[in-house]
Amino acid sequence: MKLSVVILNYNVRYFLELCLRSVEAAIKNIEAEIIVVDNNSPDDSCAMVKQLFPNVKLIENKENHGFSKGNNMGVAQAKGEYLCILNPDTVVAEDTFSKILSFSETQSNLGIVGCQLIDGTGKFLPESKRHIPTPKVALQKLIGNSKNYYNNNLNPNQIGKTDILVGAFMVLKRDVYNEVNGFDEDYFMYGEDVDLSYKVLKAGYSNFYFGETSIIHFKGESTLKDKVYAQRFYGAMEIFYKKHFKGNALVSALVKIVLSLASKRSLVEESEVLTINETLVISQPVDEQLKYKLDGTVRFSSSLKEIPSHTQIVLDANSLGYKTSIDYIKSSNTSKQNTYRIWLKSSNFMLGSDSSVGRGEVVQL
Repeated sequence: MKLSVVILNYNVRYFLELCLRSVEAAIKNIEAEIIVVDNNSPDDSCAMVKQLFPNVKLIENKENHGFSKGNNMGVAQAKGEYLCILNPDTVVAEDTFSKILSFSETQSNLGIVGCQLIDGTGKFLPESKRHIPTPKVALQKLIGNSKNYYNNNLNPNQIGKTDILVGAFMVLKRDVYNEVNGFDEDYFMYGEDVDLSYKVLKAGYSNFYFGETSIIHFKGESTLKDKVYAQRFYGAMEIFYKKHFKGNALVSALVKIVLSLASKRSLVEESEVLTINETLVISQPVDEQLKYKLDGTVRFSSSLKEIPSHTQIVLDANSLGYKTSIDYIKSSNTSKQNTYRIWLKSSNFMLGSDSSVGRGEVVQL
């Protein structure tokens, strides 16, 4: 088997369904399996997977084991030569895996491969490619200078080496994952991807950013970016520094003080509230049945051209495809100030997110 896609889920049933639909389309011509690990979700995620995705291997945990242990449990049952660690609040393109696997096969010392992540508004997410967050780099970022935190040597569409990749999407050989003992279970949530990326580098492998494919990451679906998040995030970074930068007592003390102060502030930035004048549904062909379920302010079109500003654009993923929908959201991230929803017609709901720091919206039709 070539690929095992491991998805750790917690309480995001609709985002998980959309993610699984996109993954199914992306592995159509690949010998692959999908493994969903559910960390005791209170919603009906597990029932949905059993009903709609009978070929998916489902692991139902009776407690929330956290990100590291949950993913390690999924990998323990994986059979693929390659792994993809994937968040449930993502949408992949039909050619995402084929492109990355083709690239991976050309590399002789492959570590982890990441790709271009955009949020629900089409905005590029700079954490897609990062430098090692040394104490100095982390301190610079804390005071507002992120120049050395993100890898700005590569533009979003390029391919090249990078140090740190994001846990929402990571592709690597299963042998490499096992060699470095996978995700460190001292981390419950946050910091695991930084730690794994760094361990792979220390083992002598090269990590790569592959910007020739884009996926959507609806950030913030499993947790809100509040002060509790900040405390957990900086707590995770303290674990990272203790493990990898513990040699200098002065640096360790400084890191502890800085992280303690940082954890007391929220990481949330105020997001702009957009004014939406109308909703436009893009479907090929135009779905007449949906017209009766929506009010008169909704327009329908089969074209992605000449869309006015301040419009909520609903993209019919079943007819347009996931790659077309992703590329359109990405390319339309302009001053038009539009919002986007992906409509899964087969299940009659649409979802999206207008901010990378808050929860998205799910609308059942």
